[in-house]
Amino acid sequence: MDELSGGQRQRVFIAMVIAQDTDYVLLDEPLNNLDMKHSVEMMKLLRRMTHELGKTVILVIHDINFASCYSDRILAMKEGALVCQGAPAEIMQPDILRDIYDMDIRVEVINGHHVGMYYM
Repeated sequence: MDELSGGQRQRVFIAMVIAQDTDYVLLDEPLNNLDMKHSVEMMKLLRRMTHELGKTVILVIHDINFASCYSDRILAMKEGALVCQGAPAEIMQPDILRDIYDMDIRVEVINGHHVGMYYM
């Protein structure tokens, strides 16, 4: 594993977690060191684990759009405290996102997913 890139190592760790066959999977920043393509593949894999294998996946992730597009529920934290929780459509509201991130974020619905437009 010493010769693998950070992204490859990340995927190996996920494979090891899957092989352990636990009911719950806890992940801290599973997209760290992954490019866009591999980040999407990772999130699709985690989503499949919930549907096909019946796993409960709990992850810490800083990208609100990945959370919105792939999660059943979002628990939003700020300064170490839980600020709000709910379904992605409930959390992905401009007023709620402003409270969490201290910035204005326009939200668009794209293919049924609420996406924060914070690059502009």
